Formats: sequence, C-alpha cells, structure tokens
Amino acid sequence: MYLEEMGSIAPLGEEEKRELLRETACGSPEARERLVEGSLRQVMELAREYEGRELPMADIVQEANTALMLAAVEYDGSQDWEELLKRRVKEDVELALEEQRAELAVEETMTARVNVLQTVSQALAKELGREATLDELAAKMKMEPDEVKDIMKLTLDAFTVSGEGQVMASDEDGSPNPMKDGWSLEED
Repeated sequence: MYLEEMGSIAPLGEEEKRELLRETACGSPEARERLVEGSLRQVMELAREYEGRELPMADIVQEANTALMLAAVEYDGSQDWEELLKRRVKEDVELALEEQRAELAVEETMTARVNVLQTVSQALAKELGREATLDELAAKMKMEPDEVKDIMKLTLDAFTVSGEGQVMASDEDGSPNPMKDGWSLEED
C-alpha cells in the first residue's frame, strides 16, 4: 500500500530539486514538504540496503523517512543535500538496528535468568519439602534478594501481559496469590 501511494507522487526533476533546495535553505515550509515528498523513493532505496536485519522493513522505512524529514529541516544550503540525506538515513537506521539488538540481548538475558530461577525454585522446593524463601533463593543463585525480586516481578508482568496472570491461585485465607507455587515478592 505504501509503495502504491509512493507511485502517485511525482518524482523530482533536477531543476525542481535545485529550486526546492534553494527555497528550503531559505526556510520555506512548502518547499521542504515537496522536497521530502519527492525524496521518498530515494529514501526507500537507501532503506532497502538494511532489509533482512533485526527490524521489519516497515520499521526501517519509518526510521529512514523520519531521517528524511529531519534532514530537510536541517538543510541550510551549506552542505550537499544528497550527502546529508544519506548520512542522516544511515545514522538513524543503524541506531534503530543497534537499539533493537540491545533490546534482544536484554530479553535473552532476562529469559535465561527467569529459567534459572524457576529451576532453582523447583529444586529447592523438592530439597526442602516446602517452597523456598526469597533469601534462600537469593543465596542459592548467588544474588541479592532485590535482584531475585526483580526477576520475579518481570515474570509476573509477562504473565499479566500475556493474559496468563489472570488465573490466580489463592492462599489459605482465600486471598488471591499470583505467586502460588513457590514465588513470593515478600521476604520470608
């Protein structure tokens, strides 16, 4: 659909581009708007270089288009438009890809920590014949109790977001306990 919409936009001719750049450098919002519109195809080609990376193509195109708009605002005639545009697109898309890589690394680390906590919790419950306390879990995992609490909280948040947290076990007094089966955010 986006490509179809781009097809209806008239490409920039060289003479029109020179005039738009001159007017954009002088601060014309209309010229800037047409410059952005007329540069969308070029930006799409620049974005295609990043296809198949950590982000979906739609997100890459969105980052590239944002870079285009910022380049048009930044353009003052003191530098080459093509160089400014390519640099801006490259910087913004690569930053978005790096942020995505970092996010994925954090997710993998947290998933591993949650899995270890579940395994340790089950092993301690079996060993002790009861659910382990927060301090016991922390000692076994060689972590501070607050770190273990943070992992538990992330797990609860994930269950709640996925809808799984809506089904809760209850304590002996009938009050809901989402941490039944071993995990409690209260220190025992």
